[in-house]
Amino acid sequence: MGNVEEYWKSIEGGVAAPKGFYAVGVQAGIKYKDKYDVALVFSQVQAQAAGVYTRNLVKAHPLYLTQRHLHDGLAQAIVINSGNANACVGESGDQVALAMAEVVAMYTAIPVEDVLVASTGVIGVEMPIERVLNGIRKASAELLGDMVKGIRGQKDTTDYGAHRAALAIMTTDTTVKEHAYEFPCSQGGAITIGGMAKGSGMIHPNMGTMLGFLTTDASIPSAELQRILREAVDESFNMVTVDGDTSTNDMVLFLANGTSEMTLSGEDLLNFEKMVKMICIQLAQDIARDGEGASKFMEVTVSGAKTKDDARKIARSICGSSLVKTALFGEDANWGRIFTAAGYAGAEFDPQKVDIFLGDLVVAQAGRGVAFSEEKAKEILQFKDVHISLNLHLGQECATAWGCDLTHEYVTINGSYRT
Repeated sequence: MGNVEEYWKSIEGGVAAPKGFYAVGVQAGIKYKDKYDVALVFSQVQAQAAGVYTRNLVKAHPLYLTQRHLHDGLAQAIVINSGNANACVGESGDQVALAMAEVVAMYTAIPVEDVLVASTGVIGVEMPIERVLNGIRKASAELLGDMVKGIRGQKDTTDYGAHRAALAIMTTDTTVKEHAYEFPCSQGGAITIGGMAKGSGMIHPNMGTMLGFLTTDASIPSAELQRILREAVDESFNMVTVDGDTSTNDMVLFLANGTSEMTLSGEDLLNFEKMVKMICIQLAQDIARDGEGASKFMEVTVSGAKTKDDARKIARSICGSSLVKTALFGEDANWGRIFTAAGYAGAEFDPQKVDIFLGDLVVAQAGRGVAFSEEKAKEILQFKDVHISLNLHLGQECATAWGCDLTHEYVTINGSYRT
């Protein structure tokens, strides 16, 4: 078959693209009028499940519930609301998270322990309980109707269920973030993976850092799924930074329902891992491009590192530097800010060996500035996508991180978030 990546096919359907998955999004009035704010993802059969969560010591109530429900590595539904984080509100927050799961369980006739819950929005405000529960009832009824009709959200318009689900998890996001791919297996047939994410602010590599949901019809044990998800997250969501803040609610969940009847091993398993990582990277890049108020997308690649961890630390440090971000916004080729951010990353390198590039333009060599065309640098920095690279000349390891510039609009958005 040759390089199997040549046969990977991008398809419509988002998280409802894999066999046996359904997704809907509805308007419950949690956020604003006429905005989708409750999403439901459902598998026709119980699925193997995995999750990765925020490392913030302050965690939201639904995150604790989801961790408990995922203890056995099994799940069948995910319910998500936006507009309210259900975080830091005391015992009532735990009760709301459980009530959300109970409504889904009642409508779909599955154990409440098989329902995972996620929330995103304003922290420290009581959830409007009747609105969210009515929204979940509405979503559940719509989902059951789609199942009876055999509609899995794949229509000829952008108004399909999975797309509305992706809309419903957004907060300050300006674009929907969803992808789906299928690839052929050596045993015949195909595997499909779908994903959606939200994230625009409070994004910093310490995974969680956002909400992400993946589905697949592959047959794979939860322990293996957990390993694959963790490795993919380390190469994707953990390499994104928008504003240096890590949220209380962030998690990535992955359901594998096995309805393709394809058990993965050997080359098929390797290709599956590659595709999961690719979708996670695409979603992570979508988040960076949609950073609050962002006007430019930044990709930072560090090569020649002694260890992978060193390369990651430096790439993330540069992407997270406010001074680098503002220089990017101002289209200022201030490579000293890049070098400084590398220096405080906590990684091992020799400053006298480092080369720094803006695009293909060398701005520093062997740790010293070189003469370069300011006009050429300005031209590079005027692009919407800007690539920064460093070669440490110490080893063979490399890493890439993604971020965005820091603009006046970011301050405007976050100065009035609750209003």
